[in-house]
Amino acid sequence: MSGGWRTAALVAGLAGAVATGAVVGVATRGRRARRRLHEHGLAIGELAPDRESTVVADDGVSLSVVEIDPVDRGEPELAVVFVHGFVLDRRMWHFQRVELAALTEPRVRTVLYDQRSHGRSGHSSRRSSTIEQLGRDLDAVLQAVVPAGPVVLVGHSMGAMTIMALAEQQPELFVHRVVGVALLCTSAGALASMRLARPFLAPGSPVVTVGSVAAARRPGLVEWGRRVSADAARPLIRTFAFGARRPAPELIDLMERMVAGVSVEVMTDFLRTLGEHDRFRALAGLRQCHVLVLGGDADRITPYSHTEALAAELPDAELVRVPGAGHMAPLEQPEFVTEHLVELIRRCRPAGRKWRR
Repeated sequence: MSGGWRTAALVAGLAGAVATGAVVGVATRGRRARRRLHEHGLAIGELAPDRESTVVADDGVSLSVVEIDPVDRGEPELAVVFVHGFVLDRRMWHFQRVELAALTEPRVRTVLYDQRSHGRSGHSSRRSSTIEQLGRDLDAVLQAVVPAGPVVLVGHSMGAMTIMALAEQQPELFVHRVVGVALLCTSAGALASMRLARPFLAPGSPVVTVGSVAAARRPGLVEWGRRVSADAARPLIRTFAFGARRPAPELIDLMERMVAGVSVEVMTDFLRTLGEHDRFRALAGLRQCHVLVLGGDADRITPYSHTEALAAELPDAELVRVPGAGHMAPLEQPEFVTEHLVELIRRCRPAGRKWRR
């Protein structure tokens, strides 16, 4: 192995690890989160679905989808579709899927899927690793799995940007089908202007350029570099991405599993589209829906100021501040976040109608 390639691999691996730390964070109320895990009697992220299927996107990439029915097997009135963020997967919604399955007023069917190149979904080309394509992927999931009836869309970080992209592409869908939207810990644009994100999201970033070239030419070497730099990345994640409280070990374990499933190549493939993301105008397409805009006030990845800027474009939306929460508020403070999601779902409940599969 030449010295130049070894250095490139370490730089690329460290770039991937640091980029992960720059966009992924988890915190919780420690003992309370662990108690909830034991109450459910299942390891976090290991819940079995009622159904699992594959949806093929318009460019042929396979998307892994799971569905969860109401626990009491009653007929659902709404479908709730969850869309995860960058370098995560559908396991991040562990607490929300548990709570919504037990909901009876109204009953809901929960749909979760892995974004392309994440989790169990197929790998995408760099050219198709864009938020625009993610919007089309979401549309494909809706057509295949939720072809009729009212829908509530819940997105976290890049997942919320995916929803914005769909609203930009098909605003009429948010008049006739999508009755509610939750945008969690996200931004409508200008991410590259933030000091923490600038080295990774600014146009022509040398960190991303080196990482992209190395990951494409020597993927095995780059992943080796990532493993070598893993110990250095952990304190960066803890410092820059967590909220105000110490994370529970179970949540750190889940985060490590999710991030480990995403290669440095995939990370660098998506960084450009995150830097270019600007969908303030697309928010107009959501004005016919019930909208929840929620963010943690200790979020260093998408600061609460971005949450406020987004909500300012949607004057009828509910704006919620999660005290002490970082970027991963759905895992950090699941009770708080789920309570507001349930309130949104109840506002979206169709009067006198039930959803039929």
